[in-house]
Amino acid sequence: MPTTPATATTAPAAGRLPNGELRRMVAAALAADPGRDMSPREIANGLTRSSGAVGNALEALTAAGHADRTSATPRRYRANTATAAAAAPTPTSPATPAAPAAPAAGTAAKPATRRRRAPKTATPAPAATPAPAAPARTGNTVARPNGQDYHVRKLAGRADVDVLVTMRTAEVPVLLYGPPGTGKTSLIEAAYGDLLTVQGDGDTTVADLVGEYTQKPDGTFVFVHGPMVRAMKEGRVLFIDDATLIPPTVLSAVYPAMDGRKEIVIKANGGEVITAEPGFFVVAGHNPGVHGAILSDALASRFAFQVQVGSDYDLAAQLGVERRAVKVARELAARQAKGEVGWAPQLRELLAFAKIAAATDQATALANLVGAAPEEDRDVVAAVVKTVCGRSHEPLSLGPRF
Repeated sequence: MPTTPATATTAPAAGRLPNGELRRMVAAALAADPGRDMSPREIANGLTRSSGAVGNALEALTAAGHADRTSATPRRYRANTATAAAAAPTPTSPATPAAPAAPAAGTAAKPATRRRRAPKTATPAPAATPAPAAPARTGNTVARPNGQDYHVRKLAGRADVDVLVTMRTAEVPVLLYGPPGTGKTSLIEAAYGDLLTVQGDGDTTVADLVGEYTQKPDGTFVFVHGPMVRAMKEGRVLFIDDATLIPPTVLSAVYPAMDGRKEIVIKANGGEVITAEPGFFVVAGHNPGVHGAILSDALASRFAFQVQVGSDYDLAAQLGVERRAVKVARELAARQAKGEVGWAPQLRELLAFAKIAAATDQATALANLVGAAPEEDRDVVAAVVKTVCGRSHEPLSLGPRF
């Protein structure tokens, strides 16, 4: 992607950024190539920031009208006429600004430094939103928001999506845990059609959850609520993906909304009080094997309903994945359970295998499967592939000139 002009970025690429700075950097990246749709990962690579934090910044820019989301799956964004203004350098905002005061003639409004707790009646509450019923199923599948089918699995003797809906009605927060690629996000999207997602990582801040001040095209400031506040006000589901990668001090901002109070105070917005509407619910995802993922006691105690999610290899076979690839995955999963190897293909890798095999051939898909394994496990994976398939497969690599 084009290099962002040097004047567009006032903070270093590495380390913690001031509030609003990452959002401005992302806006500058969009404005530098206004005719192109960009993904969070593309922008994150150019800024050397995490894609999760960049994705949250893009959502905030979109909500404020400073960018357009051109595709939901995969997520892609494009600059609009207001993006350049959002990318302009701004004065350093106070750590806890109050609501912007009216500007004097010819000057832009800036957040005041004095904080006052706003009364609960300051903002009219939206109409209560009842929790939705169980998702409609066609046979044993539920349509996800991206149009793909989720294949229902058993949980506690019932359909998993129905159990998750029941937990929402009972107000019991849900935590799904398991290796990446096992279908945790797919299940949550199938069960809750009204969710808002926060992609957690080490760079996630409180502002990514509750919101922060952003500059409007006319130079004035407005506080844009984050996904947690929107979910509370609209009675929707908040999905915190990779919640255990978020610093505990940041994640604690969610706890008051989850307990009996169902209320948070936004100090950065003059002490604004937000009370959750009926239907508000929190679910989270946890990948235990990911470096830096820590399930603290405080987090575990608040998610009373915890479900382990593994790959359904029978489902992979039913979906057309070649039987030898499924056998390789089963064998590696068995060895992983014994501690002999740290990686095994999950449903995501097996579905990718089927697509690669259909586009090329089985040998190429098997070689790619070997290459997808972590380097420290690659020899074991290659040995299992050879045993099951009868021949060796090396990871894909470029050869001499064609």
